[in-house]
Amino acid sequence: MTFGQVLLVAVVAVPALGALATAVVPGDRAGRVVGTVAAALTLLATLPLVGGDHGWFGYGPRPAVQPWHQLDLQWVPGLDLRFHLGVDGISWPLVVLTALLTLLCCAYTLWRVPTGGGSGRALVALLLVVEVGILGTFLALDLVLFFLFFEVVLLPMYAVIAGWGGADRRRAARKFALYTLFGSVLLLVGVYVVVAAAGTADLVTLTGGAGLSRGTQLAAFTLLALAFAVKSPLWPLHSWLPDAHTQAPTVGSVILAGVLLKMGTYGLIRVAVGVAPEGARWAAPVLGVLAVAAILVGGLVCLAQDDLKRLIAYSSVGHMGFVLLGVATLTATGIQAALIGNIAHGVITGLLFFLAGAVKDRAHTGSLSELSGLRETAPRLAGLLGFAAVASLGLPGLAGFWGEAFAVVAAVQRGGPLWLTLAVLAALGGALTAAYFLRLLRRVTHGRPSPAVAGLPPGLAGAELTAWAPLVLLALAVGLAPALVLSYASGPVEALLGVVP
Repeated sequence: MTFGQVLLVAVVAVPALGALATAVVPGDRAGRVVGTVAAALTLLATLPLVGGDHGWFGYGPRPAVQPWHQLDLQWVPGLDLRFHLGVDGISWPLVVLTALLTLLCCAYTLWRVPTGGGSGRALVALLLVVEVGILGTFLALDLVLFFLFFEVVLLPMYAVIAGWGGADRRRAARKFALYTLFGSVLLLVGVYVVVAAAGTADLVTLTGGAGLSRGTQLAAFTLLALAFAVKSPLWPLHSWLPDAHTQAPTVGSVILAGVLLKMGTYGLIRVAVGVAPEGARWAAPVLGVLAVAAILVGGLVCLAQDDLKRLIAYSSVGHMGFVLLGVATLTATGIQAALIGNIAHGVITGLLFFLAGAVKDRAHTGSLSELSGLRETAPRLAGLLGFAAVASLGLPGLAGFWGEAFAVVAAVQRGGPLWLTLAVLAALGGALTAAYFLRLLRRVTHGRPSPAVAGLPPGLAGAELTAWAPLVLLALAVGLAPALVLSYASGPVEALLGVVP
């Protein structure tokens, strides 16, 4: 095996073995330490996977994906199933983001374990299992393997919400599970349609349509897009998200917002558009309309929210709407905007949920009407919240700007009355984003300190700074140098669009 293949195996195996070790090692804190070390080793294994200039996607006479590193082994010969993993410029930034956020969440539990469910080591073990599923989804190059990794996430995330969440956690966990199962059924049927018609589950072969008829591609894209829309989530299939975010513990919300939603948008780009390009072209206007509806609905609902975590949760609906709008344009600018929007949302919203959890832990409430005057009593926390809010509303120079601005630019480039209208409405949605985040800051940080805020300590714990600092630095770095993400994806995006009719 080459070094790259060893790394691919390690990225999936280390968190799996770490989850097992965390669950069986004696002592709660010792288990959390073991899990955090496993998460750190996983992050270290993801970094050398970067391929450089020699590893772009390549398309010959028959389009075929050429990852930087890949491992292709027989798995179930009788069913022609293969254990096929690979990484490229589209998936690598998401792999690193997943490993980073999981490490930060595991390290955070060394300082604070949420009340409710059970031991801290059980929570860390579940987070590592979730990481296995998410990383496997981003690395899988076999459609059946992709489906299996996609489903690994369901039960452990259900347990995280139901075990360590808020007062209404069990209802939120059930809602999350039911919606996700609905999407899973659609995904399974879509996978069956593709594999039965093409005679293979290999995504390398399937990219570009693999000779699938137009009718098959339309049916496959409809099923796959609906399945990924549930996970993204796309309006009107989004209603599980606010409840899950509001009730989940802080680390659960960070993983949900930071990387779990990206499974849907990544699947839409890699699988739905790649496997059924004719279906993608056919459905693009509908996807664009729904994406803009998500932007506007998310913004309007946020303007009426009084709960801090619920507002941030609904903001995710709007932000992911911009990502989906970029995908719907089927242009290089749009797909690039979607990819950097994915990364920016993961970094910034992960930071926002960390901060919202810190505010709620200190003040024992998440109601905006009870949180005024934060900058007077806890100026450091208020300052970080202000930074995260302006990053999320798309201030130029911070990570949130590029995805949203260029999704609108891509819609304008696409041209025509429909896409120009969608661009204008999406830009209006961007203004709504600024409005509700500024309202949030006015309500929470300004004014006289409320009784819930008056007694807050002014400082921050070292563990909090350790968990939040990488996200602050990444929001700045990606905002100032978007090439950190876009340079790796430009070749793969051009190649992918080369197979879209």
